[in-house]
Amino acid sequence: MNPQSPGHLWIVSAPSGGGKTSLTRALLPRLAALGVQAEISVSYTTRAPRVGEQEGVHYHYVDEAGFVAMIGRGEFLEHAQVFGRRYGTGRERTEALLAAGRDLILDIDWQGARQVRALMPQARSVFILPPSRPELERRLRGRGTDPDAVIAERMAQATAEMSHYGEYEYLVVNQDFDTACTELTALFLAPRLSREAQQARYSGLIPDLLRS
Repeated sequence: MNPQSPGHLWIVSAPSGGGKTSLTRALLPRLAALGVQAEISVSYTTRAPRVGEQEGVHYHYVDEAGFVAMIGRGEFLEHAQVFGRRYGTGRERTEALLAAGRDLILDIDWQGARQVRALMPQARSVFILPPSRPELERRLRGRGTDPDAVIAERMAQATAEMSHYGEYEYLVVNQDFDTACTELTALFLAPRLSREAQQARYSGLIPDLLRS
């Protein structure tokens, strides 16, 4: 990779139970092995840390007043309110990582994706779908012992999320985890193999090959 080339911004969305978190975290070492430096953006949130979560690793934790002040200063690339808690992506950190040539993954919902595309239309977007409704329900039930009413509410929320899949460039169905991860890896590699990217990367080689 040409270290002077900017990184790519990726939006990855999925309904709860779609496997987005597991897939994106498994994706990073695969990309690193292929010479692509990528990371997952750490969002800001007003919710309290859960047991085992660490500041700066899972989230940046701020209070309501601090979050609102950051909105006023234009410090978010996108932000949304979900289930009474605020979440947002820091603009400065995002721009710095991209300028350094790193690919950045935004783990956000369709609302945040719309905001990011409005500000950075060059961002690429992927939506991850489960293989079936029964499998999605199985995954949601597998998270604990929630009553049927809670599962039904989560299924309804997932359906609402999935209805926005058409706003994304790419679609990955997470039926087999390894296959889905391989497909994601291919998507991340493809922009780096475009003619323009390869011309920049091999700016010394190509003229030499064409020398008569």
